[in-house]
Amino acid sequence: MARALPALIPLGYGKFVRADRIYALVPLEGDERGDGRRTLVYVDGIEDPIVASRSEGAIARDVAGALGGAGRSRDSAEVPGQEVLF
Repeated sequence: MARALPALIPLGYGKFVRADRIYALVPLEGDERGDGRRTLVYVDGIEDPIVASRSEGAIARDVAGALGGAGRSRDSAEVPGQEVLF
């Protein structure tokens, strides 16, 4: 049986990456932010981060849902087997 590819996560402005390739999200602050720049997304296999126009929280929720964490509410902070980061 063929294995399905992981979901593509929208980063905004027509940019998409595979959920299983995202390994870091860095929110932009201050002068770095603006003109659609909200988050740096680090993707396995791509040397430089991708600038996303979506927030790190929105991207993280999409990644969690795509990788099996679906059904968690926005305010839920506990993930079995992982320490709370925020």
